[in-house]
Amino acid sequence: MDRGTVGSAQSGRLLVEVREEGLSAVVTPAGELDHHTADLLREPLEDCLAKGFGRLVVDCSRLEFCDSTGLNVLLGARLKAEAAGGGVHLVGMQPVVARVFEITGADAVFTVHDTLEAALAGESG
Repeated sequence: MDRGTVGSAQSGRLLVEVREEGLSAVVTPAGELDHHTADLLREPLEDCLAKGFGRLVVDCSRLEFCDSTGLNVLLGARLKAEAAGGGVHLVGMQPVVARVFEITGADAVFTVHDTLEAALAGESG
């Protein structure tokens, strides 16, 4: 496993860390994902796809809030990853974030895992 940092982006309300884990890119947003911070997640996700990572693991354990704009960023990344033969896997969603996915039905289109280890192993959570 390469735990080297691929990149990071920061704003007052959202920090995004990216690192390689084997054939996956692990993207960890921390803070609030909304209209004002969505590009801070969109850009690293698109960079990972452009670098050839078809499998994106988004570690949501430090994500405190996600609105519809943030959800759309993740849905867009999912479509691009699937078109490239990969996918977007979500990990460790906090109840307030999981609720957004539940009420919109987006939880049905993502593979959600309980732990990062399970996501990296390819197991459903």
